Amino acid sequence: MKDQIRPALTMLLLLTVLTGLVYPLAVTGLAQLFFPDQANGSLIVRNSKVLGSKLIGQYFDQPEYFWSRPSATAPFPYNAAASGGSNLGPTNPALVEAVRARVAALRDADPDNDSLIPVDLVTSSGSGLDPHISPAAAQYQIRRVARARGLDEAVVRDLVVQHTQGRQLGVLGEPRVNVLLLNLALDERR
Repeated sequence: MKDQIRPALTMLLLLTVLTGLVYPLAVTGLAQLFFPDQANGSLIVRNSKVLGSKLIGQYFDQPEYFWSRPSATAPFPYNAAASGGSNLGPTNPALVEAVRARVAALRDADPDNDSLIPVDLVTSSGSGLDPHISPAAAQYQIRRVARARGLDEAVVRDLVVQHTQGRQLGVLGEPRVNVLLLNLALDERR
């Protein structure tokens, strides 16, 4: 029995050190070396203050800001510790009611805008943390944001165009606008 315990404990210790220390340190070191921005959370820092992450949506509800896609996380929107969608199907009455309420809020915020509301402004993403909206969702909000900031719509439209990212590698995904980066660019215009 002693002949079996010693090799077993030796292997346990060896594998614990390899998988619990060496491997995580190696992966962390490589990530810091080759992808430091992503490894550190893609944080946006201005004046030594962290404003958010490029990868996690932020909650905006003031009229002078572009609004993000709704978040289904709990207990508060864009809770990175509780990523997840609402899991409500298209025929679920709770989803229908939530979409109606979001449409009403968008119409109340900009009553003169009779354009069709892009779907990503009234439905949450699968993660509930999406930092992007579609270019159409940004275009829908230009008039409200420009009016609230006292800016010409063309100036705001140019900022939207500047902050519209294309497809990854030219073929993956859809064009998108990072809401936090766009709102920070608007703030810098002050």
